[in-house]
Amino acid sequence: MLDPVRYARALGGAFALLAALSGCAGNAVPCAGVGVVAHVDVLLAQDGYDGLAGASVRLCAHDRCVEDRIPAEDVTSVSLPLPDDIGPDLGTVRFQVTRKGSTKPLIDASADKRLSHQSDGCGGGAYNGALAFTKEDGLTATIPKAVSDAWAKQIRTAASRRA
Repeated sequence: MLDPVRYARALGGAFALLAALSGCAGNAVPCAGVGVVAHVDVLLAQDGYDGLAGASVRLCAHDRCVEDRIPAEDVTSVSLPLPDDIGPDLGTVRFQVTRKGSTKPLIDASADKRLSHQSDGCGGGAYNGALAFTKEDGLTATIPKAVSDAWAKQIRTAASRRA
């Protein structure tokens, strides 16, 4: 199952919190890179698809791939760690979903993505970015508001259950 903590990283809120907790803001304590990870994420909106729970998901970019299983949820985040020295030019991101028991991908989409620099508040940072996949629009280099809102609500609900 995908870890909800990875979800929070995609939004960037966790990075800001980690930077603040590390004392980066205005403090002389060495903290470059704390909480900032080079990565690319895809938010998969499962609306319009039945039975994706347990399907395999594969995300590839920059000659790297990650594979996982899709949990039973409305929005799934898939994160691919990237090398720390990557720049803004990521190139093509490929996203595939294959139903459990099948060998042919149900979803096989690609899109070009340019990464954004995220500062750690101490002079360091990393490049990262996110894409979204919806049944209506396919793989897009931006996250539609409805998808980010649904994902954020899902994260808050999961966090409140653990509290």
